[in-house]
Amino acid sequence: MIKENKWRILLTTLVTLLPMLAGLMLWTRLPEQMPIHWNAAGELDGWTGRAFAVFAIPGFMAAMHLFCVLCTSLDPKVKGQTKKVLGLVFWICPFMSVLVGAVVYATALGASFNVASVILAATGLLFVALGNYMPKCKRNYTIGIKVMWALEDEANWNATHRFAGKVWVVGGLLIILGSFFPLKSFFWIYLTLTVLMALLPVGYSYLYYRRHGKAE
Repeated sequence: MIKENKWRILLTTLVTLLPMLAGLMLWTRLPEQMPIHWNAAGELDGWTGRAFAVFAIPGFMAAMHLFCVLCTSLDPKVKGQTKKVLGLVFWICPFMSVLVGAVVYATALGASFNVASVILAATGLLFVALGNYMPKCKRNYTIGIKVMWALEDEANWNATHRFAGKVWVVGGLLIILGSFFPLKSFFWIYLTLTVLMALLPVGYSYLYYRRHGKAE
């Protein structure tokens, strides 16, 4: 997979590192202490040095990106995976890196906006995208709902991922809707939604196995 996608890997890694370039261009305008963490109420409660924010955070995201690509490439079933699903592997980390960089730099430069709402909306959008691609995901060991009942039975895998896709799209839309409300009033609902989005597909896969058994 790596050999066939070397240019895509290079491009997505460079995109992941874009906040580093932006930080260098804004260096003299950025404060010595940069905001990097907001609590559950959406209040700023964590800072770090300018160099760490500009170099370490994008560097860490790029390392995570390459690690995800490497793990996926080592999957023995990766050759049968659809290109659209693999595209998510290539673009999730770049998307998150650019988003985090934009939020950190904008806040450091004095922009006033609800950071929690932006992060929630972006998270919901990501879940909607993942949900749309879930039904297209073929059996593998690195992407998707990797419970034993689904991994051992293609029919179970397909049914589980069709169900998971619907759950994640609905959950993502609800999270986007919730981003318009104060985080204090939506925080526990958000946690509940994310837990349900993780557990419902697992429960569905198990119930499918109990009802239909394992395909021979």
